[in-house]
Amino acid sequence: MRELKTDVAIIGAGTAGLAAYRAVLREGKQALLIEGGPYGTTCARVGCMPSKLLIAAAHAAHTASHTEPFGIHVDGPIRVEGREVMARVKAERDRFVGFVLDSVENIPAEHKLLGYARFVGSNVLEVDAHTRVQAHAVVIATGSTAFVPPSFRELGDRLVVNDDVFEWNDLPKRVAVFGPGVIGLELGQALSRLGVDVRIFGVSGSLGGINDPQVRQAAKKIFQKEFYLDPDARVLHTKRMGDEVEIKYIALDNTERTERFDYVLMATGRRPMLAGLDLAQARVNVADSGLPAFNKLTMQIDALPIFIAGDANADLPFLHEASDEGHIAGRNAANFPHVKAGQRRAPLSVVFTEPQIATVGLYPGHDKSHYVTGTLDFTNQGRSRVILENHGLLHIYAEKETGRFVGAQMVGPRAEHLVHLLAWALQQKMTVHEMLAMPFYHPVIEEGLRTALRDTARQL
Repeated sequence: MRELKTDVAIIGAGTAGLAAYRAVLREGKQALLIEGGPYGTTCARVGCMPSKLLIAAAHAAHTASHTEPFGIHVDGPIRVEGREVMARVKAERDRFVGFVLDSVENIPAEHKLLGYARFVGSNVLEVDAHTRVQAHAVVIATGSTAFVPPSFRELGDRLVVNDDVFEWNDLPKRVAVFGPGVIGLELGQALSRLGVDVRIFGVSGSLGGINDPQVRQAAKKIFQKEFYLDPDARVLHTKRMGDEVEIKYIALDNTERTERFDYVLMATGRRPMLAGLDLAQARVNVADSGLPAFNKLTMQIDALPIFIAGDANADLPFLHEASDEGHIAGRNAANFPHVKAGQRRAPLSVVFTEPQIATVGLYPGHDKSHYVTGTLDFTNQGRSRVILENHGLLHIYAEKETGRFVGAQMVGPRAEHLVHLLAWALQQKMTVHEMLAMPFYHPVIEEGLRTALRDTARQL
């Protein structure tokens, strides 16, 4: 078996792994990237970029078929060519992946090692059966994979995850989606707008990662007007029937229905890929969840020379967080045992449905003794009415004692832009009154923030 030595061994060459690699080099140390699967990030291959391509096609189809309220009439029905839609999705997806592959290609060959790594000590790895790597420290950046409950695996190739959707050559006719989280809502709505008959089933009422019950209820009502959505579904059985899947369920009108679908899209979340690492050999304590405890500011596991970043730690599964975590983990691994806390940004997330769902910062729950909640109903918001996207709800949360803005949750038009302004305000520790002193142009959707802030200020 070949023997290699390096300052930092990095397991995984995705977003977090590449960020860690660059951080190690900036510290003047040697790094070795170990990758067992294909190069290219989850975001580029099967995540944010291909999903947004499908959503963009869906937006074009939806806009073209809803022009009458503006007095614009398109003659004849809108025709969606599924093969053309998927051809563009895959071509552009491959282009984005190509950018990542180009960056990996530029990494010197002696800094890369192909194969699957497992621990044989806290800082010793075996890669497949060909190489033993002795490192001063290790960064785990193995990413995640779609989770499929065992009860659904008997559906065989009629069961797909988001990774599989972007390999379709054409659009199916009927799809059942299990899981109304980020992936399920985005892909479910997109497929529906492209002419696919969609049913979305959830459990426990969860929807798009929204904690605020009023915002969640507003989102549910909006989406249910467009496609079938039951966040608290009662599914009686799922059964493979030839090349279809039969699903029996209790519908929203409380009647029993039995329907058949071309595919079941499983969108019940992703799980870190840690199983093959043999963490016990590295003396890593693993909880019942299968995850190790780690310091969110340093990325270090216990006091070990092991750091974990990106989707592998199941904390904040977003590309910008994976990049930040990779940088922190790489820098600390390079300087181990001298470990420092890294800067973490204001937490924010966006679900690219229409209307969009967005969250930032803290949700204080029902603690009305210490926090107040400001509200904006988009129904009569000026610019939103102009563009006929006047539906949704925004809640802003602030501390009573200090007036400091602490978080927001919303479903509404162009929420991706609103949530960035709020994230900047949160990171700057601004008060509601300081935010109200900022400029607001007219007429823009951002004026809705001022309405909600004024409502918050009145309560303060």
